[in-house]
Amino acid sequence: MQKEKLAFLKDKALKLRHDAIEIIGHFGVGHIGGTMSVMDALTVIYYDKANIDPSNPKKQDRDRVIMSKGHAGPAMYAVLADLGYYPKEWTLTLNQNGTNLPSHCDMNKTPGIDMTAGSLGQGLSAAVGMAIAAKIDRNPATIYCFIGDGESQEGQIWEASMLAGSKKLDNLIVLLDSNKMQLDGPVESINGLEPIPDKWKAFNFFVQDIDGHDLEAISDAIDAAKAQKGKPSMIVLRTVKGKGASFTEGVANCHSMSIPEEVWRKETGRYE
Repeated sequence: MQKEKLAFLKDKALKLRHDAIEIIGHFGVGHIGGTMSVMDALTVIYYDKANIDPSNPKKQDRDRVIMSKGHAGPAMYAVLADLGYYPKEWTLTLNQNGTNLPSHCDMNKTPGIDMTAGSLGQGLSAAVGMAIAAKIDRNPATIYCFIGDGESQEGQIWEASMLAGSKKLDNLIVLLDSNKMQLDGPVESINGLEPIPDKWKAFNFFVQDIDGHDLEAISDAIDAAKAQKGKPSMIVLRTVKGKGASFTEGVANCHSMSIPEEVWRKETGRYE
């Protein structure tokens, strides 16, 4: 990756993290941990890889980005607002009455959201269906789907993966946000997933296991996934929950938490 591109993506990821902190901070409470851990991968996809057009969010040949772990909606909202899918002012209405930005992603409310999320596990099933449809229609779209490691305890994840591998959906890239923490504690102490790569290989996926905060590694992994033929791809993102905020990074109870105004303003440097 060129130095200029890398510097741009690093600056953009930092800005988007601050935007997400502000989005949640204005409401006062929200899913900060999983929002922050996916931001680097979202930045690479939206600003370097995806075929999208904010002025035409429903164009048929666009790439789809499914946030199956829908509580990371604020990460999507920060990105989509920055790209111009809707007015920036919307981001100050998170989860409020009449908002277009609910706590979990909703395709009927938010321009740029490709699939509604809420019940964990269902997003991957939708992504597999989109990938099958794209194959039938000879649509060149790439289907990206973010899932969580806590979410991966849902049986629906593995049913969808079995079908994806069986159908050889090489237009599907699944990204596992392996931040090692879920709502009630460490993933491995609740219902462990390891060895994660071996499980996905057994479902006939092309698997890459990378540092989920290394922008170059993410970019290279997506390129390798796109070049793979005859298999869907899994990119295991080894991440830190709450990454990039001093008050959340690696904190055990940061899945959802209150954020006092003085805290988020100090973190982002944004003062009235």
